[in-house]
Amino acid sequence: MDQPRAAARLRILLGQLGRRSAGAVIAHPTSGAVPPAGFHPQQFQYTRDNSVLTLEQRQFYEDNGFLVIKKLVSDADIECFRNEFERICRKEVEPMRLVVMRDVTIAKSEYVPSQKMITKVQDFQEDEELFRYCTLPEVLKYVECFTGPNIMAMHTMLINKPPDSGKKTSCHPLHQDLHYFPFRPSNNIVCAWTAMEHIDRNNGCLAVLPGTHKSSLKPHHYPQWEEGVNGIFHGIEDDDENNDQVHLVVEKGDTVFFHPLLIHGSGRNKTQGFRKGVWELQA
Repeated sequence: MDQPRAAARLRILLGQLGRRSAGAVIAHPTSGAVPPAGFHPQQFQYTRDNSVLTLEQRQFYEDNGFLVIKKLVSDADIECFRNEFERICRKEVEPMRLVVMRDVTIAKSEYVPSQKMITKVQDFQEDEELFRYCTLPEVLKYVECFTGPNIMAMHTMLINKPPDSGKKTSCHPLHQDLHYFPFRPSNNIVCAWTAMEHIDRNNGCLAVLPGTHKSSLKPHHYPQWEEGVNGIFHGIEDDDENNDQVHLVVEKGDTVFFHPLLIHGSGRNKTQGFRKGVWELQA
């Protein structure tokens, strides 16, 4: 091609590139079908794109802030966690940094190495057996639906709700978990709570206020209960006794995933047994 023709061709190309007409060429992705004009994909704020949750499950979490997955953790694993907790109670093992909590109604003189005296152990990341809960593939595949990859366990607990003494101290007031933690954004955090036995309203099941994950973090305080409240059992200040609580009746191995802004708590344990559940906060 001679120089005059090449120069003319270049001018035409530059002219085409410089145009801003309505008919300009628009690039489309080649990895899938081009959506029709006017198509608007459904927006999800609290879940990530994934191949684990059904559309119905994903929409339920978006609307309500929690999701129950039945029989997610095996009986064998739960028995291992139960046995390890009992070893901790008997002081056969004493993991570093583990925090042991007791009910406010138990006098110090009554402390004996027994699960009947311990209501909760938390920060069990140094206990190899209990921390295995945080690494279970069947749990993590659901956690990733809410947090995305690169998951970190931020807080851990095994709760051993005691029979209520009649003083209401086995209750956990309605609260938001984000009250306890400084990290954000909240939509990248999920709580996983697995029942270690059948749990219903008689032994103090979880109670949730669906949809409250869409609100902001509320002020918390210690409720003014006559017989006192267990340490760090904070509750929201504007608790309305007439709220529409949903009580989650679950079976051994069932796992509840919920948003850290979801208002929730648990009722009294009116049985003579100790109600157990294992819990972790993932981000």
